[in-house]
Amino acid sequence: MNLSAFVAAALLLSLERLCYLWIWHAPDSFRSVCATLGVAPPSEPVQVLESLFYAFKILQMGVFVAWCFIHGEGSFWQPNPDPSAVWLGAALILLGQVLNASVFYRLGNLGVFYGNRFGHQVPWSRQFPFSLLEHPQYVGALLSIWGLFLMVRFPHDDWYIIPALETAYYALGARIER
Repeated sequence: MNLSAFVAAALLLSLERLCYLWIWHAPDSFRSVCATLGVAPPSEPVQVLESLFYAFKILQMGVFVAWCFIHGEGSFWQPNPDPSAVWLGAALILLGQVLNASVFYRLGNLGVFYGNRFGHQVPWSRQFPFSLLEHPQYVGALLSIWGLFLMVRFPHDDWYIIPALETAYYALGARIER
């Protein structure tokens, strides 16, 4: 494993979690920054958070691709991947995306993007996927990440490093957001 690549990945991937923790615990501060920068009316920081979400997903995918290129000696896909790992990885990604889509379906953008922290009424849901999991969106994201790395890096020694790091970040975020 390349230590400098790991440190860079850890720092870049932490930005998303740190931003969400800031917004969760200091929503008025986030609202002020949005208003000061002129990126959203003071009443609509949810839209800014939605834009940040997509930017963070692009950053996250960039880190994943860079990791695979660095450790794959210039190739994202490994030659002759293990078919079982590819199928299991694809199944994890599919399950993860079903959970994520279900969260968006149940909560809508207002619920997903912390509308409750900005004074919006977001009804509590106990329907699927919340009937199964406390944090289905986090679980869905992690299943997708583990699935991707299982598909493209297994059985190499580094295949689990980024998924394990992301698991730690998401678990810490879920705990702190209680």
